[in-house]
Amino acid sequence: MIGDGKNNGTIRIYKVLQFLEKELKGPKPGLEAQLKMITNPRSGHKVYYEVEDSCNKAGVLVLLYPWMDRLHLVLTRRTKRVEFHQGQISFPGGRQEKGESFAQTALREAQEELEIDSSSTRILGELTPLYIPPSNYCIYPVVATIDVRPDFQPSALEVADVIEIPLDHLADPKNARKEMRTIRGAEVEVPFYSFKEYKIWGATAMVLAEFVELLKRHKGVRRNNENQNL
Repeated sequence: MIGDGKNNGTIRIYKVLQFLEKELKGPKPGLEAQLKMITNPRSGHKVYYEVEDSCNKAGVLVLLYPWMDRLHLVLTRRTKRVEFHQGQISFPGGRQEKGESFAQTALREAQEELEIDSSSTRILGELTPLYIPPSNYCIYPVVATIDVRPDFQPSALEVADVIEIPLDHLADPKNARKEMRTIRGAEVEVPFYSFKEYKIWGATAMVLAEFVELLKRHKGVRRNNENQNL
């Protein structure tokens, strides 16, 4: 178990996970945090509870794991062969099947996309759902942890790249940026998280924005914005 050893990095990681599990049981940053990474303007924006009866529903996995004494999470760049959001960066996840909880959906999809062993994961809680107008999906982010870095085996059909991001990189304000783009013929301001050659924007960035706000509540992040390892 994480935290059983005496290594300072392991203990720090264990404390952050404990903190996140506690925070996920209480009031969350919610829409206010999500909107920090919304495109401007964004046509047709609604909050999930306005369309919950009519939207498609998906569970996505925010998987946290230790690697080189730092907590990471995993994203994927989708291939051009998937049905929705081709080529975009997303969390592992997909459409909810009948009888599934959102956690079950997220874990099943993560196994299909990356061969993550769901029996080794532990659910910490859920973030605030988010509505995606272009695909009419409501996504339900599930936060989980696993004790060791998975041996990712990406699906050739669904996953073009596996992207592993340290949490302290996301928590560093200088990695949240903006740029202008032309989208469907209109000039749009696009906030994004910069990581290596990747620009993480859209719904994925909005989910990350709420998660980052939770991280900022942790005293270690508040105390040191110059990338204290998480």
